[in-house]
Amino acid sequence: MAIKWTPSLAVGIEKIDEQHRVLFERINALIEACNQGKGKDRVAELITFLKDYVVFHFRDEQQIMLNYKYPQYEQHKKLHDRFIESLNELNKELEEQGPGLALVLKTNRLVVDWLINHISKVDTQLAAHIRNSGS
Repeated sequence: MAIKWTPSLAVGIEKIDEQHRVLFERINALIEACNQGKGKDRVAELITFLKDYVVFHFRDEQQIMLNYKYPQYEQHKKLHDRFIESLNELNKELEEQGPGLALVLKTNRLVVDWLINHISKVDTQLAAHIRNSGS
């Protein structure tokens, strides 16, 4: 089942919201490939994309946090760092064992959980801070 971007997930900064939408599109492509029995073919592509994409996305998001003097910056950054560690673990598993079904399921679960929980709970707190800052 695809995951859906909704306006309630918007941070209110177009650059970040667009990056989040791209992440949704990519994980939905993996979900669709899984539905067609082609998940193993696409998981390596997604992991490679994410390893590069989240680095610049997190950099942009963290710079915005600093610009708005976000008081939860350190905690938020730690969550980003943990996600990168998880991606590195997935990549290591990919390199050592290849793109098996277990890796597809782990990748799917990690990314879907991250997108839904992190954006809907953590990033929306950042959005509220930005709105309340009056900038």
